[in-house]
Amino acid sequence: MEEKIVVILNEMSEYLSVSQMKKLQEVMIKAFSREEAEKKTIDNEEYLKRFLDAKRIEGCSERTIQYYRVTIEKMLKNITEPVRKITTESMRSYLSDYQKMNDCSKVTVDNIRRNISSFFSWLEEENHILKSPMRRIHKIKTNQQVKEIITDEDIEKLRDKCICRRDLAMIDLLYSTGIRVGELVNLNIDDIDFEARECVVFGKGGKERKVYFDAKAKLHLLKYINGRTDENPALFVTLDAPHDRLKISGVEIRVRQLGRSINMTRIHPHKFRRTMATRAIDKGMPIEQVQKILGHSQIDTTMQYAIVNQNNVKNSHQKYIS
Repeated sequence: MEEKIVVILNEMSEYLSVSQMKKLQEVMIKAFSREEAEKKTIDNEEYLKRFLDAKRIEGCSERTIQYYRVTIEKMLKNITEPVRKITTESMRSYLSDYQKMNDCSKVTVDNIRRNISSFFSWLEEENHILKSPMRRIHKIKTNQQVKEIITDEDIEKLRDKCICRRDLAMIDLLYSTGIRVGELVNLNIDDIDFEARECVVFGKGGKERKVYFDAKAKLHLLKYINGRTDENPALFVTLDAPHDRLKISGVEIRVRQLGRSINMTRIHPHKFRRTMATRAIDKGMPIEQVQKILGHSQIDTTMQYAIVNQNNVKNSHQKYIS
């Protein structure tokens, strides 16, 4: 507090008289003292609650908010001092110990770092702390792995294993649109424009965008919807009564079960998204258009998909270089 006051007084000394300077000093001491007193009454749990409230207002999903909560609560249990006194050294030590104790990958630790960094950045922006202790803890370098996509053959095998119309419609919609699983379960029947073969989804942060599906997805969606007997407006519902809206976990479990039935051990809804993007890029769709379809705010995120499949690079090399 004293440092702040001295800096301000030095800045204003050439503009104010001695009496004005004294009055300014008096006002600042009172103001800063009141601010310090208010900060002392807020504990770490209250800061976390306010941060999560802010994220909720920003439009983060409950799933994302829960991830923030778990990550930051775990950190605050290990570092018990007030957030205003947590240092960069403490955070480096915590992240290092976290990786050793949990034997987790660099990717996981970097995700933890990003969540904690968001928390401290918010504290800094709200003037609860002077400077985030995470500023000097940079992104953890990780090896960039070439991630697998779903082959055309595997898609056909998955379709063959679908024993109900819902699963077939769900697989084809994921495959042709590349939508996120959270966007899929929030869709209603009325959101689908079958004539134009498109629908509007709300992505991260409540951002609205159009996505498009192919003729096969349209056919299977219509068969599924026309065969339903419930009155639920949701596009995808549970198979058993009372036919509630399908949840994210329900989609993940079903996709995993279908994958195991054809001996695919690593399959999840996001893999359909990656597959659609890779197919689009391989067939020559401009990266900016792929970005728009996927709903990415940064093209760098979309560029990660551009290196998934190297077949087009190899073919181009053989065509132009060999």
